[in-house]
Amino acid sequence: MEFPASRIVVTGAAGGIGAALARRFHALGARVVLSDLHEGAITRIAAELEAHRPDSAFACAADIGTEDGNRALVETSRRLLGGIDLFFANAGVGTGGFVEATSEPEWDLAFDVNIHAHRWAAKYLLPEWLERGSGYFCSTASAAGLLSQIGSAPYSVTKHAAVAFAEWMSISYGDRGVRVSCLCPQGVNTNMLNGGDLGENGATNVVRAAGEVLEPEYVAGFVAEAIASETFLILPHPQVADFEQRKAADRGRWLAGMRKLQARVLGEL
Repeated sequence: MEFPASRIVVTGAAGGIGAALARRFHALGARVVLSDLHEGAITRIAAELEAHRPDSAFACAADIGTEDGNRALVETSRRLLGGIDLFFANAGVGTGGFVEATSEPEWDLAFDVNIHAHRWAAKYLLPEWLERGSGYFCSTASAAGLLSQIGSAPYSVTKHAAVAFAEWMSISYGDRGVRVSCLCPQGVNTNMLNGGDLGENGATNVVRAAGEVLEPEYVAGFVAEAIASETFLILPHPQVADFEQRKAADRGRWLAGMRKLQARVLGEL
Protein backbone atom coordinates (compact mmCIF):
# COMPACT_ATOMS: atom_id res chain seq x y z
CA MET A 1 0.00 0.00 0.00
CA GLU A 2 1.14 3.56 -0.77
CA PHE A 3 0.32 6.26 1.79
CA PRO A 4 0.47 9.54 -0.20
CA ALA A 5 -3.10 10.72 -0.93
CA SER A 6 -4.57 7.62 0.74
CA ARG A 7 -7.68 7.93 2.91
CA ILE A 8 -7.36 6.39 6.37
CA VAL A 9 -9.58 5.98 9.44
CA VAL A 10 -8.03 5.24 12.84
CA THR A 11 -10.14 4.34 15.88
CA GLY A 12 -8.94 4.78 19.43
CA ALA A 13 -7.02 7.81 18.16
CA ALA A 14 -7.22 10.04 21.25
CA GLY A 15 -3.84 8.82 22.50
CA GLY A 16 -1.38 5.96 22.62
CA ILE A 17 -0.95 3.79 19.53
CA GLY A 18 -3.97 5.30 17.76
CA ALA A 19 -2.76 8.89 17.96
CA ALA A 20 0.73 7.83 16.92
CA LEU A 21 -0.67 5.92 13.94
CA ALA A 22 -2.75 8.90 12.78
CA ARG A 23 0.26 11.20 13.03
CA ARG A 24 2.51 8.73 11.20
CA PHE A 25 0.07 8.10 8.35
CA HIS A 26 -0.51 11.83 8.00
CA ALA A 27 3.23 12.49 7.87
CA LEU A 28 3.45 9.99 5.03
CA GLY A 29 0.93 11.97 3.02
CA ALA A 30 -2.40 10.39 3.95
CA ARG A 31 -5.63 12.16 4.80
CA VAL A 32 -6.93 10.82 8.09
CA VAL A 33 -10.07 10.59 10.20
CA LEU A 34 -9.34 10.24 13.90
CA SER A 35 -12.09 8.57 15.89
CA ASP A 36 -12.58 8.07 19.61
CA LEU A 37 -15.10 8.59 22.39
CA HIS A 38 -12.92 11.43 23.70
CA GLU A 39 -13.88 14.16 21.24
CA GLY A 40 -11.70 16.86 22.76
CA ALA A 41 -8.47 14.91 22.31
CA ILE A 42 -9.07 13.91 18.69
CA THR A 43 -10.21 17.44 17.84
CA ARG A 44 -6.91 18.82 19.17
CA ILE A 45 -4.83 16.29 17.27
CA ALA A 46 -6.77 16.84 14.05
CA ALA A 47 -6.26 20.60 14.37
CA GLU A 48 -2.54 20.04 14.91
CA LEU A 49 -2.33 17.99 11.71
CA GLU A 50 -4.53 20.42 9.77
CA ALA A 51 -2.14 23.23 10.62
CA HIS A 52 0.51 21.45 8.57
CA ARG A 53 -1.74 20.50 5.66
CA PRO A 54 -5.30 21.83 5.23
CA ASP A 55 -8.18 19.45 4.50
CA SER A 56 -6.11 16.48 5.63
CA ALA A 57 -7.29 15.56 9.13
CA PHE A 58 -10.75 15.25 10.67
CA ALA A 59 -12.12 14.33 14.10
CA CYS A 60 -15.15 12.04 14.30
CA ALA A 61 -16.36 11.08 17.78
CA ALA A 62 -17.95 7.63 17.72
CA ASP A 63 -18.90 4.81 20.06
CA ILE A 64 -17.44 1.86 18.18
CA GLY A 65 -18.77 -0.46 20.89
CA THR A 66 -22.09 -0.38 19.01
CA GLU A 67 -23.08 -1.33 15.48
CA ASP A 68 -24.68 2.07 14.89
CA GLY A 69 -21.49 3.79 16.00
CA ASN A 70 -19.45 1.86 13.45
CA ARG A 71 -21.96 2.45 10.67
CA ALA A 72 -22.01 6.17 11.38
CA LEU A 73 -18.20 6.31 11.52
CA VAL A 74 -17.83 4.59 8.15
CA GLU A 75 -20.49 6.75 6.52
CA THR A 76 -19.12 10.01 7.95
CA SER A 77 -15.55 9.11 7.04
CA ARG A 78 -16.57 8.36 3.46
CA ARG A 79 -18.19 11.77 3.26
CA LEU A 80 -15.20 13.57 4.76
CA LEU A 81 -12.53 11.71 2.78
CA GLY A 82 -14.41 10.80 -0.38
CA GLY A 83 -13.83 7.11 0.35
CA ILE A 84 -11.80 4.85 2.65
CA ASP A 85 -8.63 3.07 1.61
CA LEU A 86 -7.47 1.83 5.02
CA PHE A 87 -9.57 1.29 8.13
CA PHE A 88 -7.47 0.76 11.26
CA ALA A 89 -9.58 -0.82 14.03
CA ASN A 90 -7.26 0.13 16.86
CA ALA A 91 -9.60 0.90 19.77
CA GLY A 92 -9.52 -1.59 22.62
CA VAL A 93 -10.27 -2.08 26.32
CA GLY A 94 -8.51 -4.15 28.97
CA THR A 95 -11.41 -4.64 31.33
CA GLY A 96 -11.98 -7.64 33.58
CA GLY A 97 -9.98 -10.20 35.51
CA PHE A 98 -10.49 -13.81 36.54
CA VAL A 99 -13.78 -15.42 35.48
CA GLU A 100 -15.24 -15.64 38.96
CA ALA A 101 -14.57 -11.94 39.60
CA THR A 102 -15.58 -10.43 36.23
CA SER A 103 -19.06 -8.97 35.79
CA GLU A 104 -21.25 -9.55 32.75
CA PRO A 105 -21.07 -5.86 31.73
CA GLU A 106 -17.27 -6.14 31.68
CA TRP A 107 -17.48 -9.18 29.40
CA ASP A 108 -19.97 -7.37 27.16
CA LEU A 109 -17.74 -4.29 26.89
CA ALA A 110 -14.69 -6.38 26.02
CA PHE A 111 -16.51 -8.26 23.27
CA ASP A 112 -18.19 -5.14 21.89
CA VAL A 113 -15.01 -3.05 21.61
CA ASN A 114 -12.28 -5.66 21.08
CA ILE A 115 -14.01 -7.87 18.50
CA HIS A 116 -17.60 -6.93 17.57
CA ALA A 117 -16.39 -3.47 16.52
CA HIS A 118 -14.13 -5.13 13.94
CA ARG A 119 -16.90 -7.13 12.33
CA TRP A 120 -19.34 -4.21 12.48
CA ALA A 121 -16.87 -1.95 10.72
CA ALA A 122 -16.13 -4.63 8.12
CA LYS A 123 -19.85 -5.09 7.49
CA TYR A 124 -20.13 -1.49 6.28
CA LEU A 125 -16.71 -1.29 4.60
CA LEU A 126 -16.78 -4.44 2.51
CA PRO A 127 -19.53 -3.66 -0.03
CA GLU A 128 -17.62 -0.66 -1.39
CA TRP A 129 -14.24 -2.39 -1.23
CA LEU A 130 -15.45 -5.53 -2.99
CA GLU A 131 -17.16 -3.49 -5.68
CA ARG A 132 -14.01 -1.55 -6.52
CA GLY A 133 -11.65 -4.48 -5.85
CA SER A 134 -9.46 -2.79 -3.24
CA GLY A 135 -9.40 -1.90 0.45
CA TYR A 136 -7.26 -2.46 3.53
CA PHE A 137 -8.41 -3.58 6.98
CA CYS A 138 -5.96 -3.54 9.87
CA SER A 139 -6.79 -4.36 13.49
CA THR A 140 -4.93 -4.04 16.74
CA ALA A 141 -5.10 -7.30 18.64
CA SER A 142 -2.26 -8.13 21.06
CA ALA A 143 0.44 -10.66 21.75
CA ALA A 144 -2.22 -11.95 24.15
CA GLY A 145 -4.25 -12.87 21.07
CA LEU A 146 -1.49 -15.22 19.91
CA LEU A 147 -0.38 -16.41 23.34
CA SER A 148 -2.54 -15.62 26.37
CA GLN A 149 -2.96 -13.03 29.09
CA ILE A 150 -2.44 -13.90 32.72
CA GLY A 151 -5.07 -12.24 34.90
CA SER A 152 -7.63 -10.94 32.40
CA ALA A 153 -9.94 -13.52 30.86
CA PRO A 154 -11.97 -11.03 28.76
CA TYR A 155 -8.84 -9.45 27.29
CA SER A 156 -7.24 -12.78 26.42
CA VAL A 157 -10.39 -14.28 24.90
CA THR A 158 -11.40 -11.23 22.84
CA LYS A 159 -7.89 -10.60 21.54
CA HIS A 160 -7.71 -14.23 20.37
CA ALA A 161 -10.99 -13.58 18.59
CA ALA A 162 -9.58 -10.42 16.99
CA VAL A 163 -6.68 -12.39 15.51
CA ALA A 164 -9.07 -15.08 14.29
CA PHE A 165 -11.33 -12.52 12.63
CA ALA A 166 -8.40 -10.89 10.85
CA GLU A 167 -7.25 -14.30 9.60
CA TRP A 168 -10.77 -15.08 8.39
CA MET A 169 -10.99 -11.73 6.61
CA SER A 170 -7.72 -12.39 4.79
CA ILE A 171 -8.78 -15.89 3.76
CA SER A 172 -12.25 -14.82 2.65
CA TYR A 173 -11.46 -11.60 0.79
CA GLY A 174 -7.73 -11.62 0.08
CA ASP A 175 -8.25 -12.79 -3.49
CA ARG A 176 -10.89 -10.11 -4.05
CA GLY A 177 -8.62 -7.14 -3.47
CA VAL A 178 -9.01 -6.68 0.29
CA ARG A 179 -5.74 -6.63 2.20
CA VAL A 180 -5.62 -7.43 5.92
CA SER A 181 -3.05 -6.93 8.66
CA CYS A 182 -3.18 -7.62 12.40
CA LEU A 183 -1.00 -5.80 14.96
CA CYS A 184 0.03 -7.92 17.96
CA PRO A 185 2.37 -6.01 20.27
CA GLN A 186 3.39 -6.81 23.83
CA GLY A 187 4.00 -3.87 26.14
CA VAL A 188 3.50 -0.37 24.74
CA ASN A 189 3.77 2.82 26.80
CA THR A 190 0.06 3.72 26.79
CA ASN A 191 -2.66 4.55 29.30
CA MET A 192 -3.91 0.97 29.12
CA LEU A 193 -0.61 -0.33 30.46
CA ASN A 194 0.27 2.52 32.79
CA GLY A 195 -3.25 3.06 34.07
CA GLY A 196 -3.75 -0.55 35.03
CA ASP A 197 -6.62 -1.16 32.60
CA LEU A 198 -5.49 -4.77 32.34
CA GLY A 199 -6.73 -5.36 35.85
CA GLU A 200 -5.18 -6.00 39.21
CA ASN A 201 -4.52 -9.70 38.64
CA GLY A 202 -0.94 -9.53 37.47
CA ALA A 203 -1.54 -8.75 33.80
CA THR A 204 0.38 -5.48 33.81
CA ASN A 205 3.28 -7.06 35.71
CA VAL A 206 3.45 -9.90 33.18
CA VAL A 207 3.48 -7.50 30.23
CA ARG A 208 6.34 -5.50 31.71
CA ALA A 209 8.29 -8.65 32.60
CA ALA A 210 7.85 -10.18 29.15
CA GLY A 211 10.03 -7.69 27.30
CA GLU A 212 10.76 -4.09 26.39
CA VAL A 213 7.93 -1.58 26.69
CA LEU A 214 7.91 0.25 23.36
CA GLU A 215 6.90 3.83 22.66
CA PRO A 216 3.74 4.32 20.55
CA GLU A 217 5.72 6.31 17.97
CA TYR A 218 8.07 3.40 17.39
CA VAL A 219 5.13 1.03 16.99
CA ALA A 220 3.47 3.40 14.51
CA GLY A 221 6.58 3.55 12.37
CA PHE A 222 6.91 -0.23 12.46
CA VAL A 223 3.26 -0.61 11.49
CA ALA A 224 3.56 1.82 8.56
CA GLU A 225 6.43 -0.20 7.12
CA ALA A 226 4.51 -3.46 7.55
CA ILE A 227 1.40 -2.07 5.86
CA ALA A 228 3.48 -0.66 3.01
CA SER A 229 4.70 -4.22 2.39
CA GLU A 230 1.23 -5.67 3.13
CA THR A 231 2.49 -7.96 5.91
CA PHE A 232 -0.34 -9.80 7.66
CA LEU A 233 1.05 -10.33 11.17
CA ILE A 234 2.71 -7.21 12.58
CA LEU A 235 5.02 -7.98 15.52
CA PRO A 236 6.91 -4.97 16.89
CA HIS A 237 8.26 -7.29 19.60
CA PRO A 238 10.10 -10.00 17.61
CA GLN A 239 10.20 -12.39 20.58
CA VAL A 240 6.44 -12.90 20.21
CA ALA A 241 7.09 -15.07 17.15
CA ASP A 242 9.49 -17.22 19.19
CA PHE A 243 6.95 -17.57 22.00
CA GLU A 244 4.26 -18.60 19.51
CA GLN A 245 6.53 -21.24 17.99
CA ARG A 246 7.27 -22.68 21.43
CA LYS A 247 3.57 -22.80 22.21
CA ALA A 248 2.79 -24.64 18.97
CA ALA A 249 5.71 -27.07 19.39
CA ASP A 250 4.68 -28.28 22.87
CA ARG A 251 1.47 -26.76 24.13
CA GLY A 252 1.43 -28.74 27.37
CA ARG A 253 4.91 -27.58 28.31
CA TRP A 254 4.04 -24.01 27.40
CA LEU A 255 0.89 -24.11 29.58
CA ALA A 256 2.90 -25.47 32.49
CA GLY A 257 5.39 -22.65 32.06
CA MET A 258 2.60 -20.07 32.01
CA ARG A 259 1.19 -21.49 35.25
CA LYS A 260 4.63 -21.10 36.87
CA LEU A 261 4.83 -17.53 35.59
CA GLN A 262 1.37 -16.81 36.96
CA ALA A 263 2.29 -18.19 40.36
CA ARG A 264 5.41 -16.03 40.47
CA VAL A 265 3.62 -12.87 39.37
CA LEU A 266 0.69 -13.33 41.75
CA GLY A 267 3.14 -13.98 44.56
CA GLU A 268 4.64 -10.55 43.93
CA LEU A 269 1.32 -8.68 44.16
